[in-house]
Amino acid sequence: MRRPFRAAFLAAAAATVYGAVTGREKVQWVAKPLLMPLLAADVATDRAVLDPADRTVLLGSLGAATIGDVLLIEPDNDRRLIAGASSFAVMQTGYSVLWWRRGGRPRPEIAVPRVLAWLGAALLMRAKAPTVAAPLTAYGATLGSAAVLASDPGLASGAKNIAGLNIPSSDPRSRLGLGALLFTVSDGLIVLRRLFARSERSRRVTEGVILATYAAAQYLLADPRAHARD
Repeated sequence: MRRPFRAAFLAAAAATVYGAVTGREKVQWVAKPLLMPLLAADVATDRAVLDPADRTVLLGSLGAATIGDVLLIEPDNDRRLIAGASSFAVMQTGYSVLWWRRGGRPRPEIAVPRVLAWLGAALLMRAKAPTVAAPLTAYGATLGSAAVLASDPGLASGAKNIAGLNIPSSDPRSRLGLGALLFTVSDGLIVLRRLFARSERSRRVTEGVILATYAAAQYLLADPRAHARD
């Protein structure tokens, strides 16, 4: 079945990445705020059998992400960065609720590497960017919690699993772990961009990669069919 809102999301995502890489901020102001509403429209109109409470949580998470998207159109403004991280913390908490309700649980072999990565990022930010370290570290905790739950192989028990990651298949639930991994990569690049990207070109290119991995993550994570009850 065709899903026009997801197709439109891909077009808006491509325009957003293009605007970031080329420095055309006006393109981003048009395209980026459309991303999450298009996914929300897909959630609202898809025939996947979603529990009403799950649908509400998913739509609320996408609403919080929309606010974060707008705030982060100017990623070099620390106040907007902190406010955007707060919005995305709400979104990550919503995702965690969904995956917990679906049976996702933390597993040590999945959680430990993410905790170590979170601690490393926290120490790096404390040393290099103390003004944003505390709020971004707090956001990282919500990101890591959601990623651990999304990566639970039990969410898609029929999928092949390698090194704690479900290999994406025709089952939308098997793609949640990859979506969470892409989200982690995207947010990790935000930290690296903030700390190490100095030239205008490097900042634009890095922002393009951040947005591309973010869009891919949301495309996988916000699929209502990944949250449908059996």
